[in-house]
Amino acid sequence: MVTAHQQEQHRRRPELAAFLRNRRARVTPADVGMAPGLRRRTPGLRREEVAQLSGVGVTWYTWLEQGRPINASPQVLDAVARTLRLDAPEREHLYHLAEVAYAPGRQTDAIEVGPEIQGIIDALDPHPAVVYNTRYDVLATNPAYRNLFGVPEMAGTSVRNVLWTLFTVPEEACPVVHRTQELPIMVATLRGAYGRHTGEPAWESFVEQLSAASPYFAELWRSGDVAPPGPRVKTFRHWAATDEIRMTSVSLSVNGLPECRIVAYTPADEESGEQVAALRRREGRPDVQSGHRTAGRDPRPDSQGERKDPAP
Repeated sequence: MVTAHQQEQHRRRPELAAFLRNRRARVTPADVGMAPGLRRRTPGLRREEVAQLSGVGVTWYTWLEQGRPINASPQVLDAVARTLRLDAPEREHLYHLAEVAYAPGRQTDAIEVGPEIQGIIDALDPHPAVVYNTRYDVLATNPAYRNLFGVPEMAGTSVRNVLWTLFTVPEEACPVVHRTQELPIMVATLRGAYGRHTGEPAWESFVEQLSAASPYFAELWRSGDVAPPGPRVKTFRHWAATDEIRMTSVSLSVNGLPECRIVAYTPADEESGEQVAALRRREGRPDVQSGHRTAGRDPRPDSQGERKDPAP
């Protein structure tokens, strides 16, 4: 015997499929900062493009759009809704069709991570690791990251955001050595994510306030350049290091948190590895190579004249 709930599901799935196809057709590649490409026969975005922009698997999204009986979390539906540029009523309709409880006005940007993700980045120690969302908010760090880079509030600001820190500290205090090369790439990466958040108060406020605080950010933002996250070799300075530190950064996606990524750093050369090990010994942490713990006094000024590097 077919239950009333099963009958309702039977009606909802075709409606969900039609709704997603229709909304996908409305969004052009230019709307999300993508090149149109050649031989594009599909009006709007392709399924694989929606999946990529939403941080979900192509097969999973295809099944969702086909109305198959799959489970969808609020975080994933939020990511799809942002990619398809749904307004509040359309987002609520999507939740209803997917049979997921809808909370009006809820925060869609992750502001914290669970113990499982924290455990992963802690296990990467002695390599620095951090969890960002697409706005570069700092959601979690491990001891090596805090030791090497510090955290944003240590730079005299309560905003736990890497871009805010890097653009508002004096240039000579910026831990990124090649500032004019690296900061434009970070802003272009932010712009690539912004296309999925246009009109959201948290994002619009962030861009407006940082543009007011930093003319350099405002200039880069106006350029409209777009770039995806990716591996890079970055050069940093640390007040206690005797030389520059070159680190390779790699971004890793986080299942279940489409708007977040783990960024892990490894020394790009032997000299940088020695610099990192020396900093850890100075902090009384185990040596990267030997595992030896050295007790030492932190030579930095006290809290009244605190001098710590902001996160990169």
